Amino acid sequence: TISRIRQQTARAVFISSSVETTKANRMNAGGMRPGIILLREGTDTSQGKAQLISNINACQVVSDAVRTTLGPRGMDKLVADGRKVTISNDGATIMRLLEIEHPAAKTLVDISMSQDAEVGDGTTSVVLLAVEVLKQMKPFVEEGVHPQILIRHIRKASSLAVQKVRELAVSFDINTPEGEEMLLKTASTALNSKLIASHQDLFAPMIVDAVKSLSQEVDGLDDLRGMIAIKKIPGGDVRQSFLVKGVAFKKTFSYAGFEQMTKNFTNPKVLLLNVELELKNEKENAEVRIEDPEQYQSIVDAEWQVIYDKLDACVNCGANIVLSKLPIGDLATQYFADRGLFCAGRVEDGDLKRVAKATGATIQTSTNGIFEGVLGTCANFEEKQVGDERFNLFTGCPNSLTTTMILRGGSEQFIAESERSVHDSLMVVKRSLKSQAVVAGGGAIEMEVAKYLKEHALAIEGKGQLVVNAFAKALEIVPRQLCDNAGFDSNDILSSLRRKHTQDEDGTWYGVDIENGDIMDTFVAGVWEPSDNKSNSLASASEAACVILSIDE
Repeated sequence: TISRIRQQTARAVFISSSVETTKANRMNAGGMRPGIILLREGTDTSQGKAQLISNINACQVVSDAVRTTLGPRGMDKLVADGRKVTISNDGATIMRLLEIEHPAAKTLVDISMSQDAEVGDGTTSVVLLAVEVLKQMKPFVEEGVHPQILIRHIRKASSLAVQKVRELAVSFDINTPEGEEMLLKTASTALNSKLIASHQDLFAPMIVDAVKSLSQEVDGLDDLRGMIAIKKIPGGDVRQSFLVKGVAFKKTFSYAGFEQMTKNFTNPKVLLLNVELELKNEKENAEVRIEDPEQYQSIVDAEWQVIYDKLDACVNCGANIVLSKLPIGDLATQYFADRGLFCAGRVEDGDLKRVAKATGATIQTSTNGIFEGVLGTCANFEEKQVGDERFNLFTGCPNSLTTTMILRGGSEQFIAESERSVHDSLMVVKRSLKSQAVVAGGGAIEMEVAKYLKEHALAIEGKGQLVVNAFAKALEIVPRQLCDNAGFDSNDILSSLRRKHTQDEDGTWYGVDIENGDIMDTFVAGVWEPSDNKSNSLASASEAACVILSIDE
């Protein structure tokens, strides 16, 4: 028995070794090649249909974070990053603060920021549109439709939608009373969904005045952020906010002697400097050898003479107000006070440029050769107490381009959100002035474009018909979300809107009635938006959807 077991074991070993030899021969002959390692060890790779669907799911999660902020009944989000707390319902602000890590979902942050920079408003709706387009395309991806076919037809549908928005837009002449009303209504619509919506009657005229003053110059609107300053002062009531047609900035750091200065001027001459008016030690390690103590005194006297020459030059040029970007020391402050001048050092660069633009002054980098041509002027200058702060106000300026908005409010978060709201509204009015055309909001323009695309899809053969139809359905997310956020039944209202837009000739501008939970003519109701806003939203959302659909690994 033992010998039989030994023979079987020997036979098994022989067979095993021959198999191994055969495997080795095959590998050498090229039958089985070892794996080629291209990527660094630990690299995570995912590709194909599964990755595309994963990217779409990630984008849907991001949109859920901002979905409820849309419209007049949208909720606010509180974002705390450990250092500060931000309360906002501005889509771009929330997207930026979320610090999204998913590489594909970051595209949504980019389109939101782009919409904020380009138009100012519509940052939430552009994200919702992009994600809804992806959601509608998801079944096609799962069924094996090639992404390039989807991308081609999405781009086609997008260009048709943008073209339709331009056709539907209603033009206005901004120099007429109707044009003025158009600007006020677009400003009010932009503020509708903001924290300061109940104070539209105060802010909308202020915003329109500020932007209209810029439009007097050819390129004035392009530098909106530089020319319109927004200053925040905590405390007081939001109704105490006001507009300064000119420049206003917070009192800068001041030395002794500041109290003796004249704080009020009529038709003053303004001198702007980028020069330090302070007695300073030599910056370089200079070495001076002297043989007599009197020689040391002459060096000290020379240093004093340098600063006095600078101060004399400022006084002799006829200036009443001296502003500098660099420090103005205690000696200079007292010197100017004794001669009835007002001075302020360490003025912020933006404020100094606004003063230069408003008063017509030229910023000087030296006190040598100052002449009257470089001085600016304004009708009135005063230092005024606003809340706990003192402000320097230049009003009645010859170039009425620059304006300053002083915002008041109870808490820091409230004022910060007010500033974001005002900025959005300023950008919307700027867009309205440039395009001079508006469309109705409240989901009306989306429903009308969706109807047009569904009709157009019937003329397309093949898969394109389904893709364009899906794109049209995606546009309905805006009125649907407006209803959901207001607590209404979105299915009932959307059914009414579809019927109205399809069957009635006067149904073009029918959108969601947020107040009564029904449908209404939003154009008649004064819910107006610049046509550029909608065109940019549709184009950006489609482009983002195409970018995400084109990623397969």
